[in-house]
Amino acid sequence: TGEANMKNLASRVALDGDTINIPDAYKSKDFDFSGAKGFDKKYNYRSTSFLTVPMKNHSGDVIGVLQLINAKDTATEKVIPFNEANLLFIEAVTSQAAMALDNQNLIQAQKILLDSFISVLAGAIDAKSPYTGGHCQRMPELAMMLAEAANKSNEGIFKDFSLNEEEHYEMNIAALLHDCGKVTTPEYVVDKATKLETIYDRIHEVRTRFEVLKRDAEIDCLNAIIAGGDEKKLRQELAATISDLDDKFAFIANANIGGEYMSDEDIERIEEIGEIEWIRTLDDRIGVSHEELRRMETVEAIAVPAREKLLVNRPEHIIERDAANKMPDDNPLNFKMKEPEAMYNRGEVYNLIVRRGTLTDEERYKINHHMVQTVSMLSQLPFPRHLKNVPEYAGAHHETMVGTGYPRGLKKEDMSINARIMAIADIFEALTACDRPYKKAKTLSESVRILSFMKLDKHIDPDIFELFLKSGVYLEYAEKRLMPSQIDHVEINQFLEDGLG
Repeated sequence: TGEANMKNLASRVALDGDTINIPDAYKSKDFDFSGAKGFDKKYNYRSTSFLTVPMKNHSGDVIGVLQLINAKDTATEKVIPFNEANLLFIEAVTSQAAMALDNQNLIQAQKILLDSFISVLAGAIDAKSPYTGGHCQRMPELAMMLAEAANKSNEGIFKDFSLNEEEHYEMNIAALLHDCGKVTTPEYVVDKATKLETIYDRIHEVRTRFEVLKRDAEIDCLNAIIAGGDEKKLRQELAATISDLDDKFAFIANANIGGEYMSDEDIERIEEIGEIEWIRTLDDRIGVSHEELRRMETVEAIAVPAREKLLVNRPEHIIERDAANKMPDDNPLNFKMKEPEAMYNRGEVYNLIVRRGTLTDEERYKINHHMVQTVSMLSQLPFPRHLKNVPEYAGAHHETMVGTGYPRGLKKEDMSINARIMAIADIFEALTACDRPYKKAKTLSESVRILSFMKLDKHIDPDIFELFLKSGVYLEYAEKRLMPSQIDHVEINQFLEDGLG
């Protein structure tokens, strides 16, 4: 009914928090002993004396009840009431039992809190970017499948590898936290879909400048006609100018996508187009942020009307790297990443001539820097002994077997099997993910082939890659997480040899 049951002895003690000593239950009128009497009748027993003691934690909260039935006279073996000495002794024992129970509850509550916190953090990282949605859920699943396969294997490097319950938990925690440093990476860098994109895509600014040039050309044409010029010839020249500007903008717009490798000829053309001039008639130092104005003031303002380059690299495009964002050479965690001089360079020409993809060196460093943050964050946490390897397992999935990875340039011998498992799980999940809007998900065979090239390049552990295929983990994961259209036949034998077949 939801109401306090004060007729039940154990309930009464739990609710009131007081010890109750009943000499004879059959003579008591204060409590309902129908349950005990039913038991007695069924089993030919007699529940007579009851001592019921509350179990209280350090805060005085009742966390349980200890109930003793039928005290006996040691000489006669007859049932007698619990005496004062019994009561004091049992209350002392109950206090110790309550302490032990409370400690166990606290340990369990702490574990639940830690698990929940980690799950929330992993979910937040996935939610931060639509480009990596679900990665922090799927990668741990794959990592643990591969770890279990290693645990079952008795071959090669896995002969002495084993995972008990605590070690299994430790590795799962590490997998869930492997990208926790991404909470520090700006979304517009992670999600940068075009070369000129920051908070928004600056191709719209460039388009407007082209529009200004087209309008200026049209105005010049009309003014020349009014002045008595050859209208037919002038309109032909205007059409040619507009067509040329349209062609140039289409080239710039296509370069902004970053879909193809940028050749030397393409770079030269971008730089040539950038030299075209247009006329600005408005002050470019009003309505801007204090920080941008500070950067602009490093050069003298140009009076309007001002002739501007169509594409520019300006001083205010350079975001300097302050002391807080500089990594000392003698950093205690031994990070070894080549740090660009500037924090960001948002120069228009500088970004448009990125040869491959959309990211500048500064932006690529910022994205890779999430591993510095991951290792730094996890190394600061006071993990208990059974979780002491979490930072190592979580912080090495971008390392390689020959020291060419990041953030610490580790080699195979510097990393545990657990950490090397993480690397393959991270790469394979990224290759096969079907929820990333910037790329088409690869098929199973394509993904395995890419991993095989990475094995040959010594980017991933060859023994773990072989286990990945031989154990069938690649297919088991695919059947759980890939779209049916992605799952094609993989002839694994060709990848278990040095050649690719």
